Amino acid sequence: MSVEEIALCFPCEGESLVGVLHRPTTAYQRGILVVVGGPQYRIGSHRQFTLMARELAAANVPTLRFDCRGMGDSGGTFPGFENIIPDIHAAMNAFVSNTPGLSEVVIWGLCDAASAALFYGYRDPRVTGMILLNPWIRTESVQARAYIKHYYPGRLAKLDFWRKVRRGDFRWVDTVRSVFAVAKIALGSSSAGGGGNEASELSLDEQSSLPLPARMADGLRRFEGRVLVILSEKDLTAREFEETVTRSAAWRKLLAQKRVSSLRLGHADHTFSRREWCDRVAAWTRDWVTSW
Repeated sequence: MSVEEIALCFPCEGESLVGVLHRPTTAYQRGILVVVGGPQYRIGSHRQFTLMARELAAANVPTLRFDCRGMGDSGGTFPGFENIIPDIHAAMNAFVSNTPGLSEVVIWGLCDAASAALFYGYRDPRVTGMILLNPWIRTESVQARAYIKHYYPGRLAKLDFWRKVRRGDFRWVDTVRSVFAVAKIALGSSSAGGGGNEASELSLDEQSSLPLPARMADGLRRFEGRVLVILSEKDLTAREFEETVTRSAAWRKLLAQKRVSSLRLGHADHTFSRREWCDRVAAWTRDWVTSW
């Protein structure tokens, strides 16, 4: 089959955004919009977004990956992941207008792009699904608890730690102070800011003052489409997300809904850096987006 790779330029609040559209000749009615998170641009770490987009297009799933303002080849200044709703909206318009027959879009986001997807998804009826990978849900207290439960025990299990101790290179005093400081933060907040049902009763301006986990939960609550959550086994960001869910009845209730599915990729790191992990994520994405 034939797949076109088309470079697009489209406007966003006075700036020009750049994207690459992977458009099959016979395209599925549902496509994937890849929203890039962190310091990455449309190619992605280890070319993950490029490789995945090509695989999806080969399976007749049109895919657009693009650079937000201030990233990659797009103009302007990056406004931060909490303020890229205009960027996603501009990309959505470009995607739909350049893909005949496209009637539904699934937003695919890794890390803070997954968070941004939750802020945007419920606002646009064209979005019928979201794939959220290792969502960024960090607060100071959530990070502290994740460090105590996962990072420090993991360090004790590594040989390089004990080699450093044996050589006398390990700074015991500094480490103990650090552990106590982290523990104080973890114990100082009894709530992960998980977001109760009251969040949906607030105005959008009022919600902006809520902790990040609460705003993300509210976005998921408002969104009526399907959701797939993919977590890496060896990723602290994923553990922070799980820590938030564990401590929040609201999050547990949301993720227990039939419209929400979850997958966990064993041994994988935050950016799925091995080709086998990258391929697995692409396959899960393809299978999920074409299953309904």
